[in-house]
Amino acid sequence: MSPSAGSNWFIDAGQVSFLDQPISPRFLTQDDRIEIAEGLIRGEPVKFIATRIGRSFQTVYREIARGSRPDGGYQPWWAHSQAHLRRRRPKERIVAADPELAAVIAARLRRGWSPTQISRWLRRRWPRRKRWHVCTETIYDAVYRGLPFPITAQTLRTRRIYRHRRGRGRSREGALKQLTAMKSIRDRPARAESRTQVGHWEGDLIIGGGGQRSAIATLVERRTRFALLVPLPDGHTAPTVARALISVFTGLPLPLRRTLTWDQGNEMFRHPVIEEGTGLKIYFADPHSPWQRGSNENVNGLVRQYLPKGIDLNSVPPNQVQDIADLLNTRPRLVLTDRTPAQLMRRWIPTTIRDDP
Repeated sequence: MSPSAGSNWFIDAGQVSFLDQPISPRFLTQDDRIEIAEGLIRGEPVKFIATRIGRSFQTVYREIARGSRPDGGYQPWWAHSQAHLRRRRPKERIVAADPELAAVIAARLRRGWSPTQISRWLRRRWPRRKRWHVCTETIYDAVYRGLPFPITAQTLRTRRIYRHRRGRGRSREGALKQLTAMKSIRDRPARAESRTQVGHWEGDLIIGGGGQRSAIATLVERRTRFALLVPLPDGHTAPTVARALISVFTGLPLPLRRTLTWDQGNEMFRHPVIEEGTGLKIYFADPHSPWQRGSNENVNGLVRQYLPKGIDLNSVPPNQVQDIADLLNTRPRLVLTDRTPAQLMRRWIPTTIRDDP
């Protein structure tokens, strides 16, 4: 176009919208797309281009496939404009457009269900109503926008009223000093790793407020996801934790006492005493590796729905702690094909588990 035509367009529009507004580091910028185009012109391998702009080669391959013009060429400004247009969502959001769906979601949220559970339940309850088969992210988006009802700290289990950045850092100050006596998680039996046998547990502490930093030990059986919550009213020193775990595990049948996987915290300094008193074999996850105890981390998050951070856990009566464990154990789990941990554990502990409501 001639300069005069461009000037006329600018005068008619009144402004120029700059498309390269930062949204998230996860998205490619216009400069990234220029680097991709220049690398393709020079004939560089895609993996080399990806390394230079700090992206995975899969991301660059997808960008070239989606951002190429109809003639097959890759033009960075055209690709950036197309990406901008794909981000636009002119259509009305599903939950906002359907008050009946919003009411159904609101009712389940008030019962303590997670958006993931609601999404699965909608598909089971109304298999032919395809418009109601919304994904988990759609429900989260609606909740954070206050569409079902105004969001409060009690709406979601996380107690959040706005989105947080993903990921978190955890320090490991005060890790176990007796490294030579620890058994690594890599030495754990294969049947514990494969979840084909009951009796393999994961454990951790959740720390509360109060002057003595109150705590509760959380235990989860790897195969059934059955959870035990152990109050620690006398603190979470190594001797206290050892006595509490011995008391809990000696009350379980022998088939449920095989292994226990814990993180490297000072509260497990007396793990040889626990092994001797219970018959368990205790293994330790790597530092800064909470995913190695994924089932336990999940249970910790569920417990925080009822015992948020900062609360003095010593002020929570033991019967209330047990009620929380019962609620978790009678809740359907996707990983168990919507069965409950209580249903799977009833074979080994038939009299001490409250049945499903």
